[in-house]
Amino acid sequence: MLSHQTELYAEVPSTCLPIVYSPEYNITFMGLEKLHPFDAGKWGKVIHFLKEEQFITDEVIVLAREASEADLLVVHTARYLNRLKWSLVVATITEIPPLLFLPNFLVQRKVLKPLRTQTGGTIMAGKLAMDRGWAINVGGGFHHCSSDKGGGFCAYADITLAIKFLFERVEGVARATIIDLDAHQGNGHERDFLEDRRVYIMDVYNRHIYPGDGYAKRAIKRKVELDWGTEDMEYLQKVELHSEGALNEVRPDIIIYNAGTDILDGDPLGGLAISPQGIIKRDEIIFRAARRRGIPILMVTSGGYQKKTARIIADSILNLHRQGLIGEEAVEGAGPSHVPLMMSKSVSSGAMFSAI
Repeated sequence: MLSHQTELYAEVPSTCLPIVYSPEYNITFMGLEKLHPFDAGKWGKVIHFLKEEQFITDEVIVLAREASEADLLVVHTARYLNRLKWSLVVATITEIPPLLFLPNFLVQRKVLKPLRTQTGGTIMAGKLAMDRGWAINVGGGFHHCSSDKGGGFCAYADITLAIKFLFERVEGVARATIIDLDAHQGNGHERDFLEDRRVYIMDVYNRHIYPGDGYAKRAIKRKVELDWGTEDMEYLQKVELHSEGALNEVRPDIIIYNAGTDILDGDPLGGLAISPQGIIKRDEIIFRAARRRGIPILMVTSGGYQKKTARIIADSILNLHRQGLIGEEAVEGAGPSHVPLMMSKSVSSGAMFSAI
């Protein structure tokens, strides 16, 4: 089967770091975004903090492109994409009920376009990871969405899409491992890869919270179910033990790391009790395991529902750089590009919500 034409796999200049972002990621629409506990501007805040620390400038960020309908159809059914043209469906998926009353063209522009742009960013970062050894999409990680069903603030299956694009378009990518460390079970990609032996899934999550998808759990090769209030020591021991075990069991051609920060102590949805330092150490463990084996790694940021989440993500990326696990030394040797650089300077609730 011939692959469709896409703008998401253009080459990137060697002056860029494999960090993907667009100001389009951030959802701002008459305050409606505040009706969900998710900080819908956290991605821009991460970039702001990284600039403040002089780790990045606009000139070295790769500007994410919006995934086109043809890109989305690599995984999604036409029926599902057509259903997103109903505001009721989008209101249900994003858990923002007032969207129900808005014309769909506004919902498309103000809510779904940012999510499609983040999805394009994950697909782009997949190729960048193969080219450079690592890549970070500052957004993405919509792990509750599968080919024909969205939910939990996840309207597009960006993880599945990134892997399918790699399988179809990048020579030498035959196996992928998903390490999903968001507080919630990643039932979307699990449903998509249930029968696909090329994809190994490790999932560490709070067993008591959304989605509790027993059918999808059958896809998990290494399942680590946590209890309420799990703290740093137990958590980090399990993450290290099982990530090492997973990568020793099957050596993938790429790791997709879903680095949700809703494990943070006090998160209204995650129900775990991990410190900011614990999150930073967790990310270091995963990147170190990948680096030691020479396996390319793509990180997406996924869930996280506190205002301090953006600072922790930025601090973790800075720590990865300090540890020599990411940085300019991995950028050499890339070719010229048609992907635009980013020149823009822009940058409480309860358990009724599920989300990323």
